[in-house]
Amino acid sequence: MIDKLKEWIEESDNIVFFGGAGVSTESGIPDFRSAGGLYAHSPEYMLSRTYFDSNTEEFFDFYRKHMIYTHAKPNTTHRVLAEMERRGKVRAVITQNIDGLHQQAGSRNVIELHGGIRDNYCMKCNKHYELEYVIKSIGVPRCKVCGGVVKPNVTLYEEPLNMKEFEKAIEYIRDAEILIVGGTSLVVQPAASLMDYYRGSRMVVINKEANFCCSRANMTINRGLGEVFSKISEE
Repeated sequence: MIDKLKEWIEESDNIVFFGGAGVSTESGIPDFRSAGGLYAHSPEYMLSRTYFDSNTEEFFDFYRKHMIYTHAKPNTTHRVLAEMERRGKVRAVITQNIDGLHQQAGSRNVIELHGGIRDNYCMKCNKHYELEYVIKSIGVPRCKVCGGVVKPNVTLYEEPLNMKEFEKAIEYIRDAEILIVGGTSLVVQPAASLMDYYRGSRMVVINKEANFCCSRANMTINRGLGEVFSKISEE
């Protein structure tokens, strides 16, 4: 199966990768849904706009502990995708993750559907801040210029996606020759609906467990992403 995928990759210069949490778990970043711990509410609620607005300090306490992993480094999947882009194979990486590891690995055309932790902005004056500023702040990070709340540029539950990025993702998926879907259960909407725009005949799903997209896939590989991508990169 992987040998066939390698053949497809060699034949194409129009590959799009769509990835989820499973891409980053191999870098030591857990799926945030496992981050409930001792907290009274579900991770989804604690990452909602309602919770951010009504319990801002508690939001940042949760966010710093469970959404920021500065020690995490790009893994095999990140690195191989970046190399495939350099070779002119991968046109775009579309990710549901917010960790920025694709960019760190060297991928240049990355569409972050849910934003990214490395960009933060003042909600009053729109001044932007690096991740380090949020990490080092005590309690609620405040703007040095106007005192407004500095919010991570990530899409919280109850917030709409960045439509400009979403429309770019539609365009790349619609025009792709090969669509590789990896490390995602495809249960989060509207991101999961992007699969409906693919018009080609080479959809590849790489996931340890089956997801609803498997029935539409032209190739399904139920293995870890790192294992598959390490073999893809072999000469």
